[in-house]
Parts: sequence; C-alpha cells; structure tokens
Amino acid sequence: MSTTEVNTQTGSASAQRNVDLKLEVVVIPVSDVDRSKAFYERLGWRLDADFTFDNGFRVVQFTPPGSGASIQFGSSITTAAPGTAQGLYLVVSDVQAARDQMAECGADVTGVFHPGAPGGQFECAQPGARVDGMEEHHESYGSFAICHDPDGNAWLLQEVTARFPGRIASDTTTYASVPDLANAMRRASVAHGEHEARTGEADANWPDWYASYMVAEQCGAPLPE
Repeated sequence: MSTTEVNTQTGSASAQRNVDLKLEVVVIPVSDVDRSKAFYERLGWRLDADFTFDNGFRVVQFTPPGSGASIQFGSSITTAAPGTAQGLYLVVSDVQAARDQMAECGADVTGVFHPGAPGGQFECAQPGARVDGMEEHHESYGSFAICHDPDGNAWLLQEVTARFPGRIASDTTTYASVPDLANAMRRASVAHGEHEARTGEADANWPDWYASYMVAEQCGAPLPE
C-alpha cells in the first residue's frame, strides 16, 4: 500500500469522525484582575462572569461586541507572564472607527497602519515594517491598529470587508452588528453606482444587486459586475 493511499484512507476516516470544535474562549494573563476588569468594561465589552472561590481561584470573562468568542483572565488561571498575549485579532469592518472608539475609551492604541513588509502588523516587526495610514487601495485584510491593555497584552485590529474564498460558508450571510451591516450596504452602494455608470442606465432591481453583492463579498465569491 502506498503512502498516498494510507493518507487518503486516513483522511476519509477522519472526515467521517469530525465534530464541531468551536473556539469560544481565550485566556489572557494579567497582573491585576480588578484593573483589567475596569479596562475591558470601559471598552464596552460584555461582562459574562466574575466568580471568586475560597481557594483563591477567580475567573472573569468578557465578550467583545459582535464576537462569538470571549476572553478570560483572573487568579490561578494561567502560568503565562502578564502582558505576553500578542497578536489577538479583533476583526472590524472599519478599522479607523474602531481605533478611534478605543482611544476615546482611554485605551493605549496605535494609529492605523499597514505593513510595509511581510509581518509588519505583529509586535516583533522590524523597524520600518509599518507604514502609517490605510492600505493604499483599501484592500481587505490590509489595514491594522494595535491596542494594548494595562499589562501590554496586544490586540490586533484588522479591517476585513471582503473575505477570502472558503473562510465563510457560502450558504449563510450574517452581520454581527448594525454598524457592520450598514458598512456593507455602503460598500454595495458605491459598487452599484459604478455598475450603473458602466451600464449607462438606472438599475430598478438594485435591491437584488445589493443582496448579491453583500453575500458574495462576505463569502469570498466573485462580485457582481
């Protein structure tokens, strides 16, 4: 039996056994639980839990707005050094608006930037690997900002407006918040205006065109022309 045959059979068996594995909580290391709790409350994140036990164990859980995943921190919850969590992605539809909102809440957040070299978005990037401002063509996945919590844990804000193919199921379209839906409609409006300019006539079926554009944009399918 060839190696290829073994791998193919193993993969098929594995596919039959697959079950949903939903990433729901990430633990971050902090030095002062109450200070961190106050920080994330200021950001407007939802407080899900704050449980303290007689043996000194304490767990606090927050969920960012529109997120399906949460964070936990507390006492006796991790051996990692406070502030060592880096590259924790917060995907947003408008990175400038998200960055400004965090700054208004008193967070330590960089300006919007885009990588000038591969990996420039991460904390370990070399000097000069970041360029101030949005990605030149406003490409999805290309613009960032970094927010640090009081311990220095780094949240990486990334603007995503159109998904790469295969990242989102093509048979479902959901928006996490009213602003996300509104921004998607604005992008569809601009694209539809370009569509009407190309055809030279008004499109009476613009709702259908908007819907097709928004679904395709989210699942990474070819956009309507």
